[in-house]
Amino acid sequence: MLETLDADAVRRWCATGLAALRHHQGEIDDLNVFPVPDGDTGTNLVLTLTSAQHALAMDLDTSPEGGTTPHGHALRLMARGALLGARGNSGVILAQLLRGLADALAPCPAVRGRALATALRNAAVAARAAVAQPVEGTLLSVAAGAADGAAETASDDLHAVARAAAGAAARALARTPEQLPALARAGVVDAGGRGLCLLLDALVEVVTGESPTRSAPLARPVRPPATAARETGSDAYAYEVQFLLDAEPAAVARMRRTLEGLGDSLVVVGDDPPPGESGTWNVHVHVNDVGAAVEAGVTAGRPYRISVTRFADQPAPAPPPVPDDAARAAVVVAPGAGIAAVFAREGATVVPANPSIGELLDAVRATGAARVVVLPNDPATATVAGEVVRQAHGFGVRVSVVPTRSPVQALAALAVRDPARSFEDDVIAMAEAAGACRYAEVCHARREALTVAGPCRPGDVLALVEGEVHLVGGDLLDTCTALLDRMLGGGGELVTLLAGADAPDGLVDTVRAHVVRRWPFVEVQAYAGGQPHYPLLVGVE
Repeated sequence: MLETLDADAVRRWCATGLAALRHHQGEIDDLNVFPVPDGDTGTNLVLTLTSAQHALAMDLDTSPEGGTTPHGHALRLMARGALLGARGNSGVILAQLLRGLADALAPCPAVRGRALATALRNAAVAARAAVAQPVEGTLLSVAAGAADGAAETASDDLHAVARAAAGAAARALARTPEQLPALARAGVVDAGGRGLCLLLDALVEVVTGESPTRSAPLARPVRPPATAARETGSDAYAYEVQFLLDAEPAAVARMRRTLEGLGDSLVVVGDDPPPGESGTWNVHVHVNDVGAAVEAGVTAGRPYRISVTRFADQPAPAPPPVPDDAARAAVVVAPGAGIAAVFAREGATVVPANPSIGELLDAVRATGAARVVVLPNDPATATVAGEVVRQAHGFGVRVSVVPTRSPVQALAALAVRDPARSFEDDVIAMAEAAGACRYAEVCHARREALTVAGPCRPGDVLALVEGEVHLVGGDLLDTCTALLDRMLGGGGELVTLLAGADAPDGLVDTVRAHVVRRWPFVEVQAYAGGQPHYPLLVGVE
């Protein structure tokens, strides 16, 4: 049990909360009926928090800036990641809640009960202020309920305040049908509020070490056959416009007044920099005049990542095909465009890196096959794939997971597929081929550390074999060739090289030439993988 909320607890809260949202993603999507059923609130929350977790992971060892506490640094990273990856109204409001927490808790030397209560109030107020026309019975009401429950505790006990906030949020969620007639008619609670309750339950779990036992709302809406994709707002507006904006607060305030006159569902959240300094903002609005909305952003500052969705082009998704008992398929996760193309040529259905349970399940069902093998290509996605196995069973699809940890293992597995074998035997053969492929990764160190291969400093080249650092070098090419020599010294007949997105020109060709010269009886295959962070991935069979 924690007495204070430290940086490690923040990271565990993000991971635990994301796991909970992924687990309940389908349930939250089904709750989404206000004002029309679009079924994507759970997905938006998952994608938003996934972005927050990425921000934490990418800056795992970044030192806090002067005067910033470690837990404050972690919270700001989490909020910043959510801001940049926010999807839809629910995601944008969640990003603002996280920013409100970060702003309140970052200066606190130790985060105990009263500090958490104050931060929850700050988060609820900030989120409500970001919404041009707040509506009761939504995520905003649940956030306010959590803040009220925490304040009423009047305690400095972190455990007691976290439990009180989660409990009050659950009660506020139960009241949402009384506040919003659309929820009452559908017999459900608010979808975004349900997601916030899961995040607060995750906070309780991290702080106390105990999992809350509250049951999930079971009511499910009856959906009309076709609806427009829209989380909030009137159907008088035909387009959803969303963009990131670099601008000063005064300019953002003027833009906000302009957008309020153009449409509805306006949400603007951002860094809130000091007056006169530029910050980053996430802008979301429903309008009929897309050009005027974008022009307002251009007038205010520098808009980018502009996305426009026409609601009329968003019909209800076609039902997935009925699984063909005689068909089988492979679904593989690809971290880069180049390797995705290679997998596609092998006849696999390709899913981008770090998919949610819903995205991976959709890909499995879209194959139309009754038997599907999934190649996750990293440990985190292997966990997601395990949940897909269970959910796919309910749709009449049998899924088997070959626990590949690298794309090169997936290539080895796909190479031995044989439709003449039974599905079970084919999965076994693929698993054996993947297991026989030793994999390695080359990247640059982000921080000073002591590895099993010796100390490293930021910028050093690291060569990892099976996830463990084997070499630390100063030159990328030298380290890559030394890695191949070490791996082939233990035997091997086939080498696979995948060049990363930031691999220097000629790296793979030079490494290939080295292998051909030094190991003349070894076959070499090379592809432009396009994966981020790793200039070179290596497989040896």
